[in-house]
Amino acid sequence: MDDQAFGKAPGISETRERELLVFIENSGIVCKDLQLLNLAFTHRSFANETSEVVDNNERLEFLGDSVLGVIVADWLFRNLPAKHEGDFSKIKSVVVSEDSLAMVARRLNIDQYLLIGKGEEYSGGREKKALLADCLEALFAACYLDSGFETAKDFVMKYLEPQIQAVLKYDYHRDYKTSLQEYMQKRWRKCPTYTLVKKTGPEHDFTFFVEVKVNDLSFGPAKGRNKKEAEQNAAKLAYDSVVVPSSD
Repeated sequence: MDDQAFGKAPGISETRERELLVFIENSGIVCKDLQLLNLAFTHRSFANETSEVVDNNERLEFLGDSVLGVIVADWLFRNLPAKHEGDFSKIKSVVVSEDSLAMVARRLNIDQYLLIGKGEEYSGGREKKALLADCLEALFAACYLDSGFETAKDFVMKYLEPQIQAVLKYDYHRDYKTSLQEYMQKRWRKCPTYTLVKKTGPEHDFTFFVEVKVNDLSFGPAKGRNKKEAEQNAAKLAYDSVVVPSSD
């Protein structure tokens, strides 16, 4: 890696090398330069605390944001001929939002590979949506710099196309479970509780019904094709009833 062009990454131990190779295998990212990949995982808090002279992933994040935007816009333009510019803008804003990217980051277990400082660790940095979303954008940039636009496009759309399809099908716009939990923890230091009320239908095609309790209030049951989807839908009911009015 050209340190001056991309930034200086932290040193890679044998253990860290194995971790990065596991991430490559599990995620499908193409990035032969492990130093570049390691830099994408390096948060500013780690760079500030380590005894090494290293950079952080913020420049990669900046580039990755643009790479992501072009790739998503290109997909929308080519695949949705009936949509107009206004539709593209709305869909894109949801797909590349912090909530959406944080969902993808959690799916990739990015929190397990982050390099963060002790203070950030103690304050729950590995769970912060902004930190996860920023790291994902840095990874998109790393893939682009290492292997080119088409390879980066394949990697990005592997995880972002399902987000686009969710927006188109469900008008989905946020990870309601996470948003509801963050709101409750901040306001009441409690977490919502989810209960599977029932499931119906044949074994190969169950419909799940889930209820969520927020303090002493119950919402639902909401249904879904799987338990996770039903929980998301129940969380949306609670979020729209509890969180949205309080922010008006």
